[in-house]
Amino acid sequence: MRVIGYVRVSTAEQAESGAGLRSQRDAIRAEATRRGWELAHIYADAASGKSMTGRQGLQEALGVLDKGKADALITAKLDRLSRSIVDFGTLMERARKRGWALVALDLGVDTTTPSGELVANVMVSVAQWERRAIGQRTKDALAVKKAEGVRLGRPTVLPVAIPRRLSRLRSRGLTYQAIADLLNAEGMPTAQGGAKWYPATVRKVLASYSASRPGGGASQRIAS
Repeated sequence: MRVIGYVRVSTAEQAESGAGLRSQRDAIRAEATRRGWELAHIYADAASGKSMTGRQGLQEALGVLDKGKADALITAKLDRLSRSIVDFGTLMERARKRGWALVALDLGVDTTTPSGELVANVMVSVAQWERRAIGQRTKDALAVKKAEGVRLGRPTVLPVAIPRRLSRLRSRGLTYQAIADLLNAEGMPTAQGGAKWYPATVRKVLASYSASRPGGGASQRIAS
């Protein structure tokens, strides 16, 4: 089986010393030799392990695997590959879909063997649970804020004078499209800072203005 390795240290200084990278490479070479695998190359990064993005060595290794030029990726320690269980779950799914294996020597993750695949599947299940738990916590927190009357979403910056003007234009018989064209010609930004008004935007501003008029005031802000 043709395999590639991956090693990582957190800083450029650690990379220059070579000690951390050397021990990881030695472990990978020893395992490849023990199992009779052809070790084609070992990719390396000097970067944080908090995210898998922005690591050139890792991206090159994944590219080789996805193209079918290697059968497995070996790392001495799973945290050298990723410190995020969610990222690891995503990587495992990628490996499954593209048909390559993953071996992490420290935790017994080895999708070339039944027992190692079992360990990997357990970790993927944990990653899926964590993603769902994060989503549920976010949903619950937003529900609490909404119940407390906290206005969710991006803050608006449209003074009440603007919807009042739109209301006057509408009362004169102008269509939503005509009002939008006028505002665009004037270069008037929307409440969210957008550069272009649309008929639907005008309609939404007027609907918000109409609904808020009983409690309105000069300092009131209207959503668009």
